[in-house]
This record gives sequence, C-alpha cells and structure tokens, in this order.
Amino acid sequence: MSNVDSSPVAARPSIAARGVSKTYPSADDPVEALRQVDLGVGRGKFVSVIGVSGCGKSTLLRIVGGLIEPTTGEVTIDGLPPGEAQRQKSIGFVFQDSALLPWLTVVDNVELPLRVNRRANRPRPRGTDELLDLVGLHRFRHSYPHQLSGGMQQRVAIARALVHYPSILLMDEPFGALDELTRAQMRYELLRIWARTGKTVLFVTHSIAEAIVLSDAVVVLGGQPGHVRGVVAVDLPRPRDESIERNPAFVDYAARLRAILAERS
Repeated sequence: MSNVDSSPVAARPSIAARGVSKTYPSADDPVEALRQVDLGVGRGKFVSVIGVSGCGKSTLLRIVGGLIEPTTGEVTIDGLPPGEAQRQKSIGFVFQDSALLPWLTVVDNVELPLRVNRRANRPRPRGTDELLDLVGLHRFRHSYPHQLSGGMQQRVAIARALVHYPSILLMDEPFGALDELTRAQMRYELLRIWARTGKTVLFVTHSIAEAIVLSDAVVVLGGQPGHVRGVVAVDLPRPRDESIERNPAFVDYAARLRAILAERS
C-alpha cells in the first residue's frame, strides 16, 4: 500500500500485540470486534490509534491493558502478559471521563490509588507534589473537582495515572469531552508531560490533527471487524508547538491518513 509506512516504533516494542482478535458473544450472532491485529510500540514512543466509531479502537486498548481478554492472539507489556504488568503497576490508564471523586480534593484524588492499593510491588518513587507540579496544578492541590475546568480535571487524571510511576500510559480519548480550544491546548500540555516523563504511550483518538501533533506513528484501524489498514510514521521535528500545524508536511500527513481511512477493505 503506497500511502502506508512501515513504522520504526515497532522495532523493539515495549507494547506488542500479535494476531489479536476479539469476538463478543451475543444471543443472536457473535460480534467480531477485532481481527488479526498486529501492533508494536517502541519504548518511550508515542503512538496513536485512529479510526471511525465501531472499528475496535477502545477494544484494542482494553486488551492491551489487560482489562479484557482477546479471543485469539497475544499481548505483552515489556515481555509480560498484561495481567502481570498490571500487578507490577507498569500500566497507567486515562479515559475520556476523568472519574474524579467529587468529595475528594485534587491531592486526595491523585493519591487514591496509593490508598486503595497499599501493597503495590514497587516503592513510591515520587511525591504527589512533584506530580502536581508536573501537570501544573500544585496551587490547586486543595481544590475540589467542581472548582476545576475540564482540562484541569484531565490533568488530575493524568497525575493519578502516573502515581505508581508506570512505564506505559494507555489513553482512551482523554480529551474527547473537552471543547475544541481546550482540547487543542491539552495536546501540547500532554506533549510537555510526555517529554518530561519518557513514558511509552498508546493513545486512542478520533482526531487526525491530534494524532499527528502527538505521535511518532499513527495506526489506522478500519472495517468491521477492525483491522490495521496502515501505519504512518510521523517524521516531524520535536519539540512541537502550535506552529507545527501550519507545516506543509503536517497537511500532507493529514491527507494521507484521510486517504487510508477512506479505503474500503
């Protein structure tokens, strides 16, 4: 396929999915959500998954994170099964709903995983204050969720996902509920956080622009059942700021991704 690159991020994968398929049982006909998906994300790389609604993006992310089991195929996280990686606190999750507890302050929401899982395998490597500094919310540490904007709530969710210092962040449409201006700002806020932490990130989004801005490579899922239509490596300079969206190469990447999404296969 001429408009698809072989992705360099898969060479030494921290996240590896091989032949992953998922079929959901049904009273009528079983629903095949994914078919034979192969995916590799190199250590410290940022990879986005895009595709139309219903193509299995969130299903794939949940399989990678060990939240659901594949029907066939295998996933490893740094060589471990996802369940074991979870037990070792190697995976952090950020979803579209920040899921903050409204009766807890910012600092208490961030520390909640430490309180509910005191027997975590690894020692706590960084203080909550450092995490709140990282996401730019230290002066709001005693605020409650209702006192924060949507973007600030998602930054709390990111800090909470980092509290056990995981090597992997799995992010499922984390900015999908935000207004367009806030969403655009959060792209670059996330890039700043990622650059400082060096995490491996697998990021699900519907936004082509968001995927290009953030990523080292973009995986395009399509069809029902969902399958990989292509992987486009994004060779844009880092660090990136808003000016990258005016780069002619950015426009070219967007066109290539739209072309893959429009294919019938």
